[in-house]
Amino acid sequence: MPATTTRSSAAVADHRYPSGVLDTCTYIDLALLDPAKLPSVPELTAVTLAELHQGVAMAKDAAVRAARMEVLGAAVADFESLPFDGEAAARYGTLVTLTIAANRDPRPRRMDLMIAAVASVRGLPLFTRNAGDFKGLGSTLTVVAV
Repeated sequence: MPATTTRSSAAVADHRYPSGVLDTCTYIDLALLDPAKLPSVPELTAVTLAELHQGVAMAKDAAVRAARMEVLGAAVADFESLPFDGEAAARYGTLVTLTIAANRDPRPRRMDLMIAAVASVRGLPLFTRNAGDFKGLGSTLTVVAV
């Protein structure tokens, strides 16, 4: 498992990770972020695609639905998603256990923890706008705040 680190954007400004997983909020805000603070090869998980599909399905009006459909379409066209497989499922259980041990409720973090599990089993850092969502995960994950 990779060493635990939570790094601020400034800490990685002079060092770009060769590859890393973007969580859903990071992907959605991609156009707003400095590319130098992101991995050279960004990756998305199937869990992020599921969240983007959910966003389209839950849109209450046509304009919002159309905007979300554009984001989803770009993700599908531009990325070959990393699967949530059996190894990720087992790691997810570990991350839930660590979250509970840190006196945090894993239920509102389920999708985030699933994305983190995919990154963790592949030894990839996780790039997020919400680093606090991943507190308490110990040495299982490298989190990069952007």
